[in-house]
Amino acid sequence: MSNPDFDAYSLPEEHRAVREAVRAICDAKVAPYAAEVDEEARYPQEAHDALQAADFHAPHVPEEYGGAGADALATVIVIEEVARACVSSSLIPAVNKLGSLPVMIGGSEELKATYLTKLAAGEGGFSYCLSEPDAGSDAANQKTTAVRDGDHYVLNGVKRWISNAGVSEFYTTLAVTDPTLRTKGISAFVVEKSDEGVSFGAPEKKLGIKGSPTREVYLDNVRIPADRLIGAEGQGFEIAMRTLDHTRVTIAAQAVGVAQGALDYALGYVQERIQFGKPIADQQGLQFMLADMGMKVEAARQMTYAAAGRSERGDKDLTFFGAAAKCFASDVAMEVTLNAIQALGGYGYTRDYPVERMMRDAKITQIYEGTNQVQRIVMARQLLAGVQSEI
Repeated sequence: MSNPDFDAYSLPEEHRAVREAVRAICDAKVAPYAAEVDEEARYPQEAHDALQAADFHAPHVPEEYGGAGADALATVIVIEEVARACVSSSLIPAVNKLGSLPVMIGGSEELKATYLTKLAAGEGGFSYCLSEPDAGSDAANQKTTAVRDGDHYVLNGVKRWISNAGVSEFYTTLAVTDPTLRTKGISAFVVEKSDEGVSFGAPEKKLGIKGSPTREVYLDNVRIPADRLIGAEGQGFEIAMRTLDHTRVTIAAQAVGVAQGALDYALGYVQERIQFGKPIADQQGLQFMLADMGMKVEAARQMTYAAAGRSERGDKDLTFFGAAAKCFASDVAMEVTLNAIQALGGYGYTRDYPVERMMRDAKITQIYEGTNQVQRIVMARQLLAGVQSEI
């Protein structure tokens, strides 16, 4: 038997360098504002500016369009490190990938050159408009319409739960072009914030990620050039689902990041908190809880990185691994942040300490880009179809 290539299980030097660079930015420009951003429910402009200055606001954009050309694993590391400091801020690179990936997957070269270049240059963020009031887990139940009118399309409808709505300049928008074909009659378009007829609802009052505005997007006779169609008519739903296969890995990265942040804080606290004459870290019951937290965070990280590798290669089992990583890592994040609160006791339950914010932020990772119940359905279907490979 030949010797295994153990280097395959360690990060390449360039990826470790990305982590160090992002962590330095987060320590200086993101973490210091995280509590304030949450308390005031305001957009994390400091993080936005710092990430954009370092080209980490949309690291996935290829170099040919002026981007950093980060691979899927490097992008995951960026999002993980930002989420470790502030989950709201991590939605800047995460949502930019979610919104622009349909253009990368199915857009014309002209569409890519126009919008990816603008995104990379910091001329506007990119949001993703799939969900509607009656199309959540049932994403195929689209009511928004796009009617061809000469060299234009006219869009009408309402999109709900749109992350960074009102802040982003560009919106990948799903709309029905042929109501007789269900998913085959759904198309994707790029809508701009400045297009006449685009407006936004009031920001949602949320449990967590309060620094990332979530609003409805209203499309009232929005007339856009036909060349803003992504791919061909009827390809929109397929492009949207392919996008989610990749971007669920970024949600897993958010979950790993916030779990690591909570674990880090808890580890520091239990070594300083004195009870019964000694640090509570000496209590075996607490040590067992910390051990489980660390073990599960690392398991979630390894699953997330394995899924990122499949995303980069476009492996046929990406659908399974993306769903598995998102589901597992978000469940871990919820458990670890709750246990971090428990480790801090009464202090953990107050806003004077960051772990209660981390717990509130972690919850959304079990819900958006497909609830974990939906992820389990996705995984089961992949398993039953035999689409899963060994590592």
